[in-house]
Amino acid sequence: MELTLLGTGGPDGLPLPGCPCAACATAVGAHARAATSLLVDGVLLLDLTPGLAFTAARSGHSLAAVRQVLLSHPHDGPAVEIPAGLPAPGRLAPGQEITLLTGHRVRSVPLDAPGSGYEVTGPDGERLLYLPPQCAPAGLPEAMEPYDLVLLDAVGRPEALARLRAAGAVGHTTDVVALHLDHRVHPGPQLRRRLAPLGVRAVPDGTTLTVGDLHEVPDVPRRTLVLGGARSGKSVEAERRLMGFPGVVYAATGGTRGGDAEWAERVALHQERRPPSWQTVETCDLVPLLAEGDGRALLIDCLSLWLTHTMDELGAWDDERWAQGAERELRRRVTELAAAWRATRRTVVAVSNEVGSGVVPATASGRRFRDELGRLNVALAEESEHVVLVVAGQVLALRG
Repeated sequence: MELTLLGTGGPDGLPLPGCPCAACATAVGAHARAATSLLVDGVLLLDLTPGLAFTAARSGHSLAAVRQVLLSHPHDGPAVEIPAGLPAPGRLAPGQEITLLTGHRVRSVPLDAPGSGYEVTGPDGERLLYLPPQCAPAGLPEAMEPYDLVLLDAVGRPEALARLRAAGAVGHTTDVVALHLDHRVHPGPQLRRRLAPLGVRAVPDGTTLTVGDLHEVPDVPRRTLVLGGARSGKSVEAERRLMGFPGVVYAATGGTRGGDAEWAERVALHQERRPPSWQTVETCDLVPLLAEGDGRALLIDCLSLWLTHTMDELGAWDDERWAQGAERELRRRVTELAAAWRATRRTVVAVSNEVGSGVVPATASGRRFRDELGRLNVALAEESEHVVLVVAGQVLALRG
């Protein structure tokens, strides 16, 4: 079964007409995208978009053999001219299934938002799943057979991928392609960086995919260290990297700090961002979490608070206690944590502050914390496949 992506952009394409944003300004040439429309084996068309006949011709395809046109958006969209010879577009109700004369079977899958998603099975048994923008599957059965190809809004609804993975519908050999791309993410390297940790790729308009063929799957790193300053966006970046994974364990090392209303507000904002399926564990005992092999991804936020807690426990702020053994014990615990990080079998992302680029702290304890956090970051970065630095919300790849 062959699938041609006549368009891969959002409903209004990319760049958006009249939009002055920076993403739209750079969406030129190969980065421009028409509204998403898919042609399956030349006989099935998913979504009708403006200028479709010209778009198909530009990719070397004809619409003359199309026998079925199905719409996925929650409404029929803007009025478009139906190319001569095409059947009238329609849609299937959730659960409804049709079979084309060519042997293709199409079933409408339930969604958690208005729209129509389609499972297409080819004459030889290959299976693909196509989801409309801002939609995720609903009511998935357990232990599903993996699809060969999944096409979805990975930027707007990454948790849709998590649901599919949890049900077994996305496996190690499933090709996952992002569609409905618009100005939410700058095109080019930033888009690739956003998608790769999810195991998702983007392809240009006009690309033809052979469903079931072997392909290059984006590398999902085992260990990622996310560094950044205060309010740099490092926690948001770390969370994004795991949005496509089911049942993530969120290790919050900050504690509750009873009576501190401002801190409670910070914690609440973090909690609101997390998907309901994530499990939050408030702990600084990270070594056992890293040693667990239950398959769930782990997010640690953050290492600088773990270090603060550890130094509090050891009394390491005090010069005398530092000299009498606190320094030695702190280094031992950092070594133990780094060893657990190196040995972990989990997919794990850790957040830490990058300090030391500004004014030298005025106190010995402040300089001590700065130095020890630097050493901790170095130890974990050495054992990480990916290390990134977040500055003003922009992500710089230091490794990977």
